[in-house]
Amino acid sequence: MDFRILGPLEAHAAAGPLPLGGAKPRALLALLLLNANQVVSSNRLIEELWGEQPPDTATTALQGHVSALRKLLEPGRARGEPNRVLLTRPPGYLLQIEPEQLDLRRFERLRSTAREAFGAGDVPGAQAKLEQALSLWRGGPLADLVYEPFAQTEIARLEELRLGALEERIEADLALGCHSELIGELEALTAEHPLRERFLAQLMLALYRAGRQ
Repeated sequence: MDFRILGPLEAHAAAGPLPLGGAKPRALLALLLLNANQVVSSNRLIEELWGEQPPDTATTALQGHVSALRKLLEPGRARGEPNRVLLTRPPGYLLQIEPEQLDLRRFERLRSTAREAFGAGDVPGAQAKLEQALSLWRGGPLADLVYEPFAQTEIARLEELRLGALEERIEADLALGCHSELIGELEALTAEHPLRERFLAQLMLALYRAGRQ
């Protein structure tokens, strides 16, 4: 099973993408993925999904969404067999997955490996790992959940991770002498993120080294 949050929320099994349903089931899965391998209380899930004044039916509805999600994630599980993915753990639920099953964790691993390579003087290796990491992004993080209140902080945090990795990849490109090739990209980035000083500094350096001051 492969889960993706670096773009619209997706879950893929061996046979292909899973039908995640409407807004509430998708939001529930996103919340559990953002807290993978940690217990998320039922109270927190209800508040995040329905707000500070949830309906009286919220607990029953949450249980229904959890049950449906379990069937989706473990279609071959026999009746009475214990859950292996979405577990009941007081006071709530725990989504149990391996780090490599979530694109965010793969991105973080590749970025960490790139930093180690850069520190060891392996700039081409660092650049390649950062390219791999950034290729995991399919658009804005949790792009189909941007109007969910719980997602706002997480979207900002994830976008900051992407921009940081992009800055590091450009730093590696500059170290490899790719000055002229970067100018167009950096001009677009400084226009989109005018308060991000590192992009501006990188653009000025690329222009200087390309003889286009």
